[in-house]
Amino acid sequence: MQRRSLLLAGCASLAAASPLFAQTRGPAPGAADQAGPAEAQHMKDTMRVGSLSLETSRVALQKAQNPQLKQFAQFEVAEQETIAEVLKSMQGANVTTGQGAAPNAEAKGQLDEKGKQTLQKLQQAKAGPEFDKEYLQGQKEGHQELLKIQETYIRSGRQREAVNVSKLARGQIKEHLALLDNISTQVK
Repeated sequence: MQRRSLLLAGCASLAAASPLFAQTRGPAPGAADQAGPAEAQHMKDTMRVGSLSLETSRVALQKAQNPQLKQFAQFEVAEQETIAEVLKSMQGANVTTGQGAAPNAEAKGQLDEKGKQTLQKLQQAKAGPEFDKEYLQGQKEGHQELLKIQETYIRSGRQREAVNVSKLARGQIKEHLALLDNISTQVK
């Protein structure tokens, strides 16, 4: 019995001293409430790119012709609305889960000039194969940018909960990139 306790204690101290273990632990306890520049930049960048994905996906719900791309747009709208709720609640906003769709004006307010131009281009495009290709390419680029944003924040973030949310988002983004690659073989 004592050998088992010694073995467990030895493994625990070895794991705590291991650099690999230290890298996967995340921010130190106590740092969870300390927002810094990394948190502000992460929030701003995620909302900017996520809002573009949300708005272009809302357009795709009306114009996409490929059934799988239309289904992707439905998933993306739901996901981006949820992410927006989570990020707002992390900033202290009084948000209750399932409050409903983020208003267009709110999402459009997060867009930079390039995002506004991209959205306008898709809104003016005619439904059909060209729209599908344009939307698909925009989603691939946006998801790659979102992945970079999450990975950057995971390395530099100080708020444990925010880092964990970014880790979950990173997994979803990777899944979406794989799904977009599968859909792209059909949209050609």
